[in-house]
Amino acid sequence: MTAKEVLKEMEALGKASYKKLLMKNYGVKEPCFGVSIGDMKKMQKRIKKDYQLALDLYDTGNYDAMYFAGLIADDERMTRKDLQRWADNAQAGSLSGATVPWVAAGGPHGHVMALKWIESAKPIVAGAGWATLSGLVAIKDDTELDLVELKSLIQRVQKTIHKSPDVVRYQMNFFIIAVGCYVKPLTDLALKTGEKIGPVSADLGSNSCEVFSSPDYIRKVQKRGTIGKKRKTIKC
Repeated sequence: MTAKEVLKEMEALGKASYKKLLMKNYGVKEPCFGVSIGDMKKMQKRIKKDYQLALDLYDTGNYDAMYFAGLIADDERMTRKDLQRWADNAQAGSLSGATVPWVAAGGPHGHVMALKWIESAKPIVAGAGWATLSGLVAIKDDTELDLVELKSLIQRVQKTIHKSPDVVRYQMNFFIIAVGCYVKPLTDLALKTGEKIGPVSADLGSNSCEVFSSPDYIRKVQKRGTIGKKRKTIKC
């Protein structure tokens, strides 16, 4: 399929009510059709992976197409240049907080790009960096992770989270949760750090995004007995 064909199909699937919800509560901007995730999943099953189509769709600037691009992207083929362009053009929280991190974490350049992005003065890009780091600890074996680096990042979060922009603060908090849940050797440190940080709030608009208490969340996972259980992918 071509990007033009996908856009045509998406336009027919779009729902005005869902589009209104996305634009009002999640910061989505025009152009947008309002295609449900369920309908995108059906399209994803047909197309599977398509590196060039994903690039073409993201470059359209249409929100639905950009989100869908992340579902069909061939993460392994994404270059640093591709990822940087996606991060720079992520125009809503779900693109910077989900689409870009999904693809970055699933490919060979996720670690390098995440460390670059968290230094960005643009909150959306910095948020994508922290979300990518969360994705990496969720899917990488502990032997592939730099625990010393992660400890340093945890300390950085503790020192800076409360003075960081809302979207960055939200992703930093989730990074503490991710490390605590997926990196067993650092669970205790993540718990202690979360306690020191205390309650975290973030204004993400009129949506249902909840800022979890990191210690409470990690302890729930402990009770389930799934600390350290890795995921195959962070795409959903």
